[in-house]
Order: sequence, then C-alpha cells, then structure tokens
Amino acid sequence: MAKAIKKAAKKAVKKAAKKAPAKAAKKAPKKAAKKASTRKPNAAFMTPLSPSATLAEVIGSKPLPRTEIVKKIWDYIKKNNLQDKKNRRMINADTKLKAVFGGKEQVSMFDLAKIVSKNVK
Repeated sequence: MAKAIKKAAKKAVKKAAKKAPAKAAKKAPKKAAKKASTRKPNAAFMTPLSPSATLAEVIGSKPLPRTEIVKKIWDYIKKNNLQDKKNRRMINADTKLKAVFGGKEQVSMFDLAKIVSKNVK
C-alpha cells in the first residue's frame, strides 16, 4: 500500500516538473514586450484658473487648475449628498450650486465641464 502511494507521488512530481518549464517559457516574452509610456499631461489642464464669485462660494477663491476645480465640486456634491438617489447621473442643486448651475434645480454630471468653463476666467 505504501509503495503505491510513493509511486503516485513520484508520478505527480514528474508531471509537475514537466509542466513548470513550459509555463515559465510562455511568460518570459510577455515581460520583454512591455514599453515605457510616452504620454505627457496636457499643460492646458494644469494652468490655474480663477473661479467666478458664485463658484468661489463652493470651492474657494484661490486659482486652481481645471481638474482640481472639478474635483472640489465633486467633493462638495458628495459631502452634501446632492447626487440624485434614483438617477445617479443627475446632481441636485442646493442654494450655492443653484447659482453656479444658472438657476437650474438639477443638472447632469456630463454638463459639469460646460458649467465649469462658464464660471472660470
């Protein structure tokens, strides 16, 4: 009985030894094929823009890059729980955001970039 177990264990080790080099050989070319990224950030997104008076009530009056402005607006929306419960793409306006949104009660999140561009200089 013990001999049968030993034979089965040896066969399993031999099978594993045969399969292991084949897997290692397949993975090696994939690592060599990776290239370094040549993508550079666009400088237009990094230029500081000064917010309008209505937008400054929400994010502050300090000049910020466009990406930071959008991030701060989203922080305000999430902090005050202004995202619509049923349709998460819509943003409900409170008193501060209503002025930024041009008097609208509700705005789509996809319109946020257009609203930001209207409220920065």
